[in-house]
Amino acid sequence: MDNYEYLIAGLPVLSKDWSANSSVSVDSLIEEIKNGCSKKDNVLIDSLLDGYKEENFNEDFYKSMLRHKNSFIREFFTFDLRVRNAKVRYLNEQLGRNTDKDIFLETEGEFEESEALMSVLYGDNLIDRELGLDELMWNKISELNIFEYFNINVLLGYISKLKIIGRWLSLDEKTGKEMFRRLVEEIRGTFKGVEFNE
Repeated sequence: MDNYEYLIAGLPVLSKDWSANSSVSVDSLIEEIKNGCSKKDNVLIDSLLDGYKEENFNEDFYKSMLRHKNSFIREFFTFDLRVRNAKVRYLNEQLGRNTDKDIFLETEGEFEESEALMSVLYGDNLIDRELGLDELMWNKISELNIFEYFNINVLLGYISKLKIIGRWLSLDEKTGKEMFRRLVEEIRGTFKGVEFNE
C-alpha cells in the first residue's frame, strides 16, 4: 500500500528563495514523486502529464481522458477542454470567424465556471488574463481534491499545480515563486502533523 503522507513529507524543503535556477526544479520534483509511487500510480501520472504535450491536443486524446477511470483525470481534462474551447470561441469572435470553428469536441453537463472564465478572457491586460486563467485552473484542482486525503488524486493535483508554477517561472519568476509558496501552504494545511520548514 502506498504511503502518500510519507511521500509528500519527503519532498524537498522549499525555501522562500526557491527558483528555476535551484537544484530542485519542477521537473525534478515530479520525477521524485514518480519514483516514490507504484507502477499503477505512475500510469496515472503519465496520463496526466500526457495532457501537457502539444501532440495530444486532439479529439482522440480528450475522448480517452473524458472516459478515464480515475476521477481526477476525468474531471481535470473535462475542465481543461471546456477552458480551451472557450478560448477558441473567444479568439474566433475577435477575428470575426464562426465561433464554433476549430472546436473539436464538446463536453456534457453544466460549465459552472463559464461566467468567471468569460470575465477573464475579456480582460484588457494580457498578463492578468493569463494569471486569471491559471487561477481558475488552480481553484478547480483544489475543488476536485477537496475531500481527497492521502491518495493518488492529491498527488495528481499537486503535479498539476507544479505545471502551472513551472509555466510562470519561465514567464515571470516572481509570480512563479509566489505560487510555489502558496502550494507549500496548501500542502501544510492538508497534511496535519507533518513538519515542513522554510
